[in-house]
Amino acid sequence: MSETVEWSEPEVAAAPVTAVITPADAADAARLVAFGLQPKLQPARDQEYAELLRRYREDSPFARLADAVAAGLGLVVLEVSPRAGMAVTAAEDSVFAVRMGDYARRTAADSGDRFLHGLAHLAVAAMAFPRPEDLADDGYIGRVTVNGVDAFVRQACRRLEERADEQGMNTDPATDAPGLEAAWRIWVRRSATGATKDARRLAGSTTGIVGKAAAFLTDSGFLQRTGDDSGGTYRTTARYQLQVRDMAGSAAMAELLELGVVPVTDGTATLMPAEDTEDLELVADAGLPFHS
Repeated sequence: MSETVEWSEPEVAAAPVTAVITPADAADAARLVAFGLQPKLQPARDQEYAELLRRYREDSPFARLADAVAAGLGLVVLEVSPRAGMAVTAAEDSVFAVRMGDYARRTAADSGDRFLHGLAHLAVAAMAFPRPEDLADDGYIGRVTVNGVDAFVRQACRRLEERADEQGMNTDPATDAPGLEAAWRIWVRRSATGATKDARRLAGSTTGIVGKAAAFLTDSGFLQRTGDDSGGTYRTTARYQLQVRDMAGSAAMAELLELGVVPVTDGTATLMPAEDTEDLELVADAGLPFHS
């Protein structure tokens, strides 16, 4: 008895289905990025924004499309979530990058003080998130005041001057000398407040410079003003935490924290300068938290 063998065509693997991207999808992705460029806009208060965020989280092809739109604009996506929305930061070559010269013009500041303005922003970040775990904790809210930030920087100035005296280094660099350390030394020479005839603080005073930084960060959705005490009190937002987390590895941030003048107790950033803390070595070639 012979056995009949049936032959059949080999099975062909099904071709992967490629999602078709439509012009409407591209428009929605661009719309989501546009929402992300409005830092004060909260997803909970805009139904379209919230829906696009949900789609980003649930639709991988759409998420890749939105990421590509952001990348094409020179933006780096830090996080996409209900708490922060589509949080983006500008790469150095992006048209959206904020440069120190641009910032000085936007705040009607003297461009010669660019190092002082950069230091003010750096000090606000260091005071708001003094420990790595503060940046890692999504529920952490930092709080700063204008006068507290100024006191913090002045304490850093004194620490640097003491160290320079001990090492026999020149403690009086030229006013226009570049570098973060020079900016600290210039800061301590500047009046803390000054005053106009109607008792307003001078824009070029150090608290005036910190006030400009805080106002800019508030307009950018990074801080929220909570009161007028101590020159102005502020709390951080989720978007600012992501921004500082992104810059936390910078040499300038490390240099400021390693001076040991940010007191840390129960995890709440305090606003008074620390006493009797050990000096640590400065990080070489520290930069400023702005594109040059």
